Amino acid sequence: MKALKNLEQIRKQDNESWLHPWESMTDVGAANRTVVQRAEGIHVYDEKGNRLIDGPGGMWCMQIGYGRQEMADAIAQQIMQVPYMNPFSLTSEPSARLAAKLAELAPGDLNHVFLTTGGSTAVDTALRFVHFYNNVKGRPNKKHIISRASAYHGSTYLCSLVTGKDRDRNWFDIGSPTVHFLPSVNPSRRPAGMSVEAFADEKVRDLEQKILELGAENVGAFIAEPIQSSGGVIVPPNGYLRRCWELCRKYEVLYISDEVVTGFGRLGHWFASKDVFGIEPDLITSAKGLTSGYLPLGACLISDRVFAEVSGRRARGATFGHGFTYSGHPVCSVAALKSIEIIEREGILEHVRELGPYFQSRLQELRDIPIVFDVRGMGLVGCVECSVKSIAEDSLAFDSDLGARIDRHCHELGLMVRPIVNQCVFSPPLVITKQEVDQMMDALREGIVRTMHDIEQELGITIA
Repeated sequence: MKALKNLEQIRKQDNESWLHPWESMTDVGAANRTVVQRAEGIHVYDEKGNRLIDGPGGMWCMQIGYGRQEMADAIAQQIMQVPYMNPFSLTSEPSARLAAKLAELAPGDLNHVFLTTGGSTAVDTALRFVHFYNNVKGRPNKKHIISRASAYHGSTYLCSLVTGKDRDRNWFDIGSPTVHFLPSVNPSRRPAGMSVEAFADEKVRDLEQKILELGAENVGAFIAEPIQSSGGVIVPPNGYLRRCWELCRKYEVLYISDEVVTGFGRLGHWFASKDVFGIEPDLITSAKGLTSGYLPLGACLISDRVFAEVSGRRARGATFGHGFTYSGHPVCSVAALKSIEIIEREGILEHVRELGPYFQSRLQELRDIPIVFDVRGMGLVGCVECSVKSIAEDSLAFDSDLGARIDRHCHELGLMVRPIVNQCVFSPPLVITKQEVDQMMDALREGIVRTMHDIEQELGITIA
């Protein structure tokens, strides 16, 4: 593929006009971002025409791969038929069908679906429902929310309150006396000499102690990603989530499972909550893979058990006064339905369950590289965390440069990486093949090794 002819103009417009997410304000206007000019299958093509494996799968969302003609056809047809409808007073066939399909696919009794515009608004919906639920039930004090360190639940104000990544909270006034964070559940950071089983016991105790400290009558919900994705693909110890869910039932605390990343096949199932972790949450939030990234859409699923307590004769005349102009957008709903159809027809969930162990084994092989501190993941999501222990550097700037170097080298080798500081996270399109996994891992290994050699040469050290 040829290089872009108008690259200079695109870069100028990008730097002067587009304020990107997580923009470094110190360097704003001087970015040299990759310009994606085409995408097909698991690959994207940069401004020079280079073909790159999309390691992060967009933003954890590209399930069925790029360039699906039937997706384009379904979207175009719906645009010409009904491009928009008012969700406050009207409905449409795609929106109704999608809600019914999600209820069918969801675990347990999560049969009520609130369609949103993305992951953040799905989480906002869940949190607002917790407030609504307890107000209708006459429990105005039961509003405290328990989250966890390293959690990421979105970027709008309400869901940023329950996000536990310090670097995402800096410079914003987003503290709340009704939001509480439990310590990290990352097993690789457990105290020396502590077994994983003992660590799991401690993390479960953290939750129960916090509920008792606050008073169960004051705690509205516990929110948790099955795998803390943006926090660095932190996989909790075996049984941790199930035991947390049981505590929530014991103390009448609603359990919100944030499956914005893990839903729709990332771990080989429509939803990971029950099939992977053995829990049936009161609410599930989802987005990203719901449409395979083709259009923005999110959903908050609510259980019958909870819904029944604030509806019908128990509603006390209340209205759930919450919604968005683009709730249940018919075109986005069609994109979700078509993506789900493709996943079902092509057996993509089965493919992930078959390929996942191989993907994880190839990741684990990287542990022999001296600067690799930890490797973790599940299904088709993974993280390689790098550090240089032999020098005194322990700063955000050094760690960020480490990740950026790996990214640059991998780009040269035909792999797109998404570094989160010093952590390289991966969630490739679910249609990736075994051969393509090998290509991806070979490039990643070489990119990390080249980065290590760069540091050795520049600092005059040998990393072992």
